[in-house]
Amino acid sequence: MKSRSSKLNYDRYGYFFIAPFFIVFLVFGLYSMVYTFNLSFTDLKGWNTDYNYVGFKNFVDLFHNPLFIKSFFNTFIIWIMNFVPQITLAIVLAAIFTNPRLRLRGQGVFKVLFYLPNIITAASVSVLFYVLFNHPTGPINQLLVSFGILEEPYNFFRDKLGSRSIVAFIQFWMWYGSNMLILIAAMLGISPSLYESAMVDGASNTKIFFKITLPLIKPILLYNLITSLIGGTQMFDIPFLLLGGAPDYSTETIAMFIYKQAFTGSNNYYIASAASVVLFLVVILLSAIIFKFFHMEPERKRKGVK
Repeated sequence: MKSRSSKLNYDRYGYFFIAPFFIVFLVFGLYSMVYTFNLSFTDLKGWNTDYNYVGFKNFVDLFHNPLFIKSFFNTFIIWIMNFVPQITLAIVLAAIFTNPRLRLRGQGVFKVLFYLPNIITAASVSVLFYVLFNHPTGPINQLLVSFGILEEPYNFFRDKLGSRSIVAFIQFWMWYGSNMLILIAAMLGISPSLYESAMVDGASNTKIFFKITLPLIKPILLYNLITSLIGGTQMFDIPFLLLGGAPDYSTETIAMFIYKQAFTGSNNYYIASAASVVLFLVVILLSAIIFKFFHMEPERKRKGVK
């Protein structure tokens, strides 16, 4: 009885170790979310402390705001433009690095080089790409003109597609290495005996990848997709520092819209809060759809539905 009571006394110390996280989350996370939801139904503006509740008026006005609609579509267009090649390259590189038949040398060096852009600050990356694509003396323009691809320097930052493509490329370049390392860890967690059996049966690398590797890393692919969706909808630093939403708001994202509404001009906290709530609900909805899609595939296979 004494030893058991002593153990119970020691168990309570675990709560002290996890308490800091919950305290910080309650103060800076949960309270902020609840307060934002509250402000989204008010008319709080500027530095006033008094406000009135206006119901769903802010949400109705928000969906009639052309700048919000534009920033909403810009966010998802840029995210799709960078995520598709990002996850594709990450999967290909992870498959190459974990392929037991290839046994590439110097993998550690390549992994570090591929992951390196992820640890460079957004401000440094923005300055780098602004100089690279600068008009008319940027290195990219100089190369394109010297190789005869362009007759004269092209102003990428004055073109909507060019600006979006640069922002999407930067996001792709910064994050594919991170996804690659996560997928490598997932692939290394697969039992080697499965690969050995497949190779003994004469299965090709392609067949091994699609029949063994890809189905077994689906949970990690789901994780990458959800985290990329959340990060993509919160895209702020690169488009803000590089272009500030230009040209013609073609790189204005939802996060930039929220920031400008809340912290510039008239400080329209009610609009910023309503936009934050809409973004939160959209992310939850899309995440639920993705989860449902990933869970439907095994059910279809069990039922024999093709």
